[in-house]
Amino acid sequence: MLALRYLLITGGLGMIFAAVCILTYDLYREVLYRQALAAPGGTVPAVPPRLRWRTSLALVLLAWGPLLVAFSIVVVPSGMAGVRVSQLSGTLPGTLYPGAHVVMPLVEDVALFDTRDQVFTTGASETRASEDGKAASAPTTMKTQLMDVQAKEGLALGLAITVRYRLDPKKLDYIQGNLPRPVEKEIVPPTVASVWRELVPNYTMRDVFSAKREEVRQRAAGMITQKLAADGIVVKEVMLRDIQLPPEYAQGLETLLLKEQENDRMSVETELKGKQVRIAELEAEATKVQQIKQAEGEAQVHVLQAKGESDAMQYTLPLKQKQIEQSRLEAQARKEATIQNAEAEAQAKVIDSKAETERRKLLADAEAQRIRVTAAADAERMQGEAAVLKQNPLLINKIVAERLSDKLQIMMVPADGKFFFANDVLRSMNTANQSNQADPQPR
Repeated sequence: MLALRYLLITGGLGMIFAAVCILTYDLYREVLYRQALAAPGGTVPAVPPRLRWRTSLALVLLAWGPLLVAFSIVVVPSGMAGVRVSQLSGTLPGTLYPGAHVVMPLVEDVALFDTRDQVFTTGASETRASEDGKAASAPTTMKTQLMDVQAKEGLALGLAITVRYRLDPKKLDYIQGNLPRPVEKEIVPPTVASVWRELVPNYTMRDVFSAKREEVRQRAAGMITQKLAADGIVVKEVMLRDIQLPPEYAQGLETLLLKEQENDRMSVETELKGKQVRIAELEAEATKVQQIKQAEGEAQVHVLQAKGESDAMQYTLPLKQKQIEQSRLEAQARKEATIQNAEAEAQAKVIDSKAETERRKLLADAEAQRIRVTAAADAERMQGEAAVLKQNPLLINKIVAERLSDKLQIMMVPADGKFFFANDVLRSMNTANQSNQADPQPR
């Protein structure tokens, strides 16, 4: 819309400029024509020039069309709001919010207001950079004086206050028609100062400084909000940043605070000692009560134990008699069991002895039978051997030679050889064989 507005304005101004140029050119030609008539011997145009005032007038009238359309377009920037101000009826109700709006040209105008948050502060000290957002080479320092108010004692206090507020867009027509401009200088500072100067005298300086500081701030915030709300100003926050006391009062207050701190410390220590004494008394009383209760409990326990023993004696004698009878029966049962066990053991021993005798007899018979069978086998073997030896007498020589030593080598020689040792051995062996054949029974 801004481009269209600027285009319309450019077009309207261009047509007006064209009309002026046309009239200027026609006047220039008229001047030349008059000079030619006045000069003797000069060349005079056959057709005198004429002013094209109708064309210029038509261009000027046509130029008002785009100009009026351009003047009827109003663009409200972001963060701003506006109200229509008529030259005929004054301020019109309603708010124009950011964007493009159409107004009646040459009759209505738009008054713009900043609807963003604004800050009113006292006692501030800050460094601001340049407006284009870049760091300035020489920053400007802005200092604002503290707000002077009087406490209940009549002493002056310096307050550093910050109020954050914004204009209510719904009440901009009321602000435009009834309040002085600018509002941030004509309405907010006097209202804030009057509230604090009306409220602080109801409190002592000490209450404002420490005891009821938050209460004072909350009451002031409520009053400021209420008063400025009637003028279409919305208060978002009221801050009491600092309080400057008179030097003499500050020094006296510091001394008083030190004494009060010492007094509070002594009071706390006294209270602590009293509590410790009370705790000791309560502990002693609790110990006494505990001992009494413990003694009573032990006495009751003894009484109950004695009563239990007395009651138990009524059942103890019959129980003892039953235990004695049971012991006697158990002894008699053990005696009978012992006798029965002895008889059983005797019978077992008799049976074991008979079994042992029978076993030994059977073993003796078996041994005798084994001996007889072994003797018969040996006799039969010896008869076989005697028959073999009878057929081969030299076999004895070989057997004897083999049993002499495993390191001897056997050499067979004829019986009628000339070796006297072999002949003597063989003869003794033949004699032994003949004697064995004569008595074949084993010894």
